[in-house]
Amino acid sequence: MYAGRKKRLIHLGDYVDRGSDSAGVIEALLDVQDRMGRDCICLQGNHEAMMLNGLVEAGQADYENWLMNGGEETVASYRRSGIYPIPKRHLGWLKSLPKIHIEPDRNLIFVHAGINPAEFPEDREEVYLWTRSQRFFDVASWRNPKLEGWTVVHGHTPTDDFYPDQKQAQASRINIDTGAVFGGRLTAAIFDSEAPVSFIYA
Repeated sequence: MYAGRKKRLIHLGDYVDRGSDSAGVIEALLDVQDRMGRDCICLQGNHEAMMLNGLVEAGQADYENWLMNGGEETVASYRRSGIYPIPKRHLGWLKSLPKIHIEPDRNLIFVHAGINPAEFPEDREEVYLWTRSQRFFDVASWRNPKLEGWTVVHGHTPTDDFYPDQKQAQASRINIDTGAVFGGRLTAAIFDSEAPVSFIYA
């Protein structure tokens, strides 16, 4: 179906703290980026931000906060992999990750958590990592003309039924966090210019 056509992979963040092999996940993403170049885009999520705050940016309180929110599992994965302390290459990569990706030719906005629909595109980067605002979830209340015709694709907040959440007929917002960390599905969305959006699950 897609043979011979250019493909782009966009990952929405939370590669660490949310499983037993964070170290392996980062190594796998680095490998995919090495092979695909600019056609593999990895966004930063709030767990990468917490990890960086705990290890690089701040002090003991931030470190302990990260450990309590999955950091202990991440540290354990690096120890099991025999690459502890965490390599500077990994930390540098995490720090370099963008917090938003926009495909202007497709009217698609990719972000970990969401946007502030009233302020976009001038909203704060923290919103991209952390928001769970009802103003964002309720697309019927969006009044920003700069979002007209655009679709925001995000994760961060697991859907109630572990299926992707598409709002309104024009799908102004698509949530593909289907609760894999809680035993739900791991979901990818496929955006094909020749067909409606579709989903694959693992």
